[in-house]
Amino acid sequence: MHSKLDKTMPSVRLATALILLTLIFLSGCQQLAKQVQPTDGIQTTSTPYQRKDWPHWIDADRDCQNTRQEMLIATSRIPVQFKDARRCTVKTGVWIGPYTGRKFTKASDVDIDHIVPLAHAHRHGADNWTRAQRRTFANDFDNLLVVDDATNQAKSDKAPHEWLPPDRSFWCEYGRRWQHVKDKYRLIYSREERNALKRLAADCLPR
Repeated sequence: MHSKLDKTMPSVRLATALILLTLIFLSGCQQLAKQVQPTDGIQTTSTPYQRKDWPHWIDADRDCQNTRQEMLIATSRIPVQFKDARRCTVKTGVWIGPYTGRKFTKASDVDIDHIVPLAHAHRHGADNWTRAQRRTFANDFDNLLVVDDATNQAKSDKAPHEWLPPDRSFWCEYGRRWQHVKDKYRLIYSREERNALKRLAADCLPR
């Protein structure tokens, strides 16, 4: 009797151990799935976002003025003043921040904002882009605005369902430009993002 029990006990223990390991494995998978489940219905990216992978600001025409400087020159309400005779770096001008309506005269007080943020683009279809494609996107004037530092930081990488400019008068233009850039680069929309843009478009129709 004891001999039979001795032979069967190891098999029972092995079966029990295998069942426990299977349950632990399945539980771990479920927890991992919960952790990586995106909140906006977009699949998680295969690679993490790294700002260094999106080259900016570049000097495409090699005139010593990079994308930031060219944006400052193009959008200033008056002729800009440069830091030195080389005329590479803007020092002063007059810029009206479209997100707030505030006026700025020092170049050091403003940022160049990506309307569709780089990190957002990465999560919505650009994670497999080449470095050249990312460079083009990061320096595309269609996707750039001169804004103040604080508002740019408040926006961060948020989409329109998460953030809109403090100045409501710019909401219509902001929605149109956001959609233009995403369509131009065939980026993915989340459900919440689509709904927010539809509401903006409806509010912007002539009454």
